[in-house]
Amino acid sequence: MAKSVASLNPTREDFEALLTESYLDNPATEGVVVKGRVVAVENDFVIIDVGLKTEGRVALKEFSQPGKDIAIKAGDTVEVYLERIENALGEAVLSRDKARREEAWTRLEEMSTKNERVDGVIFGRVKGGFTVDLGGAVAFLPGSQVDIRPIRDVGPLMHVAQPFQILKMDRRRGNIVVSRRAIMEETRAEQRSELVQNLAEGQVVDGVVKNITDYGAFVDLGGIDGLLHVTDIAWKRVNHPSDVLTVGQTIKVQIVRINPETQRISLGMKQLDKDPWELVAGKYPIGTRVRGKVTNITDYGAFIELEDGIEGLVHVSEMSWTKKNVHPGKILSTSEEVEVQVLEIDSSKRRISLGLKQVHDNPWETFSSKYPNGTVVEGEIKNITEFGLFIGLDGDVDGMVHLSDLDWKRPGEEAIKDYKKGDVVKAIVLDVDREKERISLGIKQLSGDPIKSVAGVKKGDTVTCEVIKVEDAGLEVRIAGSDMTAYIKRGDLARDRSEQRTERFAVGEKFDAKVTVFDAKARKMNVSIKALEISDEKEAVAQYGSSDSGASLGDILVAALKKKDAEGKD
Repeated sequence: MAKSVASLNPTREDFEALLTESYLDNPATEGVVVKGRVVAVENDFVIIDVGLKTEGRVALKEFSQPGKDIAIKAGDTVEVYLERIENALGEAVLSRDKARREEAWTRLEEMSTKNERVDGVIFGRVKGGFTVDLGGAVAFLPGSQVDIRPIRDVGPLMHVAQPFQILKMDRRRGNIVVSRRAIMEETRAEQRSELVQNLAEGQVVDGVVKNITDYGAFVDLGGIDGLLHVTDIAWKRVNHPSDVLTVGQTIKVQIVRINPETQRISLGMKQLDKDPWELVAGKYPIGTRVRGKVTNITDYGAFIELEDGIEGLVHVSEMSWTKKNVHPGKILSTSEEVEVQVLEIDSSKRRISLGLKQVHDNPWETFSSKYPNGTVVEGEIKNITEFGLFIGLDGDVDGMVHLSDLDWKRPGEEAIKDYKKGDVVKAIVLDVDREKERISLGIKQLSGDPIKSVAGVKKGDTVTCEVIKVEDAGLEVRIAGSDMTAYIKRGDLARDRSEQRTERFAVGEKFDAKVTVFDAKARKMNVSIKALEISDEKEAVAQYGSSDSGASLGDILVAALKKKDAEGKD
């Protein structure tokens, strides 16, 4: 009886036992996809009953699909992924995303094995490419696989269902890589093959500019693209295709070349006009001066447009007579109009050499005419080098004074120390080489060559000297009646060692000495009092006595001096 009453009035424990028994009859396994019934949709969550103790909640956004509205309501049967049978709140943990992903991976693996195309929607941007929803599985679309050519705006391709080719799948890592380009290339190859058969080299067709790049423009010829290279747009220089063409523009082009293997088509616009180079030789004879516009400046020169399609190069060496090693951009500017002279024409290579400096007077010729050799000029020292001075002259040219032309008496390495940059100096024009553009100047030539002032003097002669400088090592003297200087070493001041003292002499004092060194080429002259004294003694002995006469050397010298005095009085 007690049992009957208990069965009529079940306790809480009885309900738990019945629930447990019911659950055991329908066991669920975590980590699998199960079917459930939508109980309700409330507060951005979908309540789903999958036959467990309690329902589970799934975020409403998990039922959304790129490009589609959410359509879910109570009573719908859906597949979800059972992550956990029960969490801390006693609820089943479910996921619609994971269920779709599992379903999608299985489906995609089968399609990849069969090399079939898959449908997907581009829905986001990531580094290096885009994300694609393949019906639950997210794939990576590299930027290089979006289109056959780089495209500027991917916006029109976003959130639009379209086919893709699976390139790689790794379920363990959850990686899928797809390509839209492969689909386009396959379709395009079929279309291209058919269209190319209807085209021929030399044919003139209409096309629409589809894309513009730095190197040219892609033109749609009605389902097949051809490349119009920047050099084939016009006979004149085109810096960038966008300067002449715009996307969507309809243009007339000529089929220049068709590659049967790659089915690539090269197009040309300039070929529809007459080549202006055919008339260049007759229109621009060598030596002609013409005006043109600077179109481009490089390190090696500047391009001058003489007319549409005809450009010539002014090499940096032909830009200025005086400005050397200067970048062309310092002399000319883009779009500037200038006058140039035609130097050379090579029609076969489509080259014209132009000169800018030739339309101006050659400053070297002008200087040569205005300042002939021997002319005294004046200028500022622009630079000092190890081999001489550079002096700025009239006509913005420089002349050089070599070390050897600085001073008659001193070495150039010593004389150059007297000068500094910015000094204004005078010099004589020695030579002008117009071809090599060189002017040789001399500073020492401003004063006469001192060696000429002692013309006729030779080694062994007796000369009168005037002391101009007294040093411990000797005397610097000037030869009387000339500009020539000489040097007397201390040991040559007297025969008697005790008299070889420089302090015996004073500046301005005069005396006779014998020339011991005379080198006209080196402009060097040494004199010696000692040598003169020895010479005089030998002469006196020869005239007034000998070692056998019994007279002393002193007696002989006294006799010689008396004779000289007597001869002087007569």
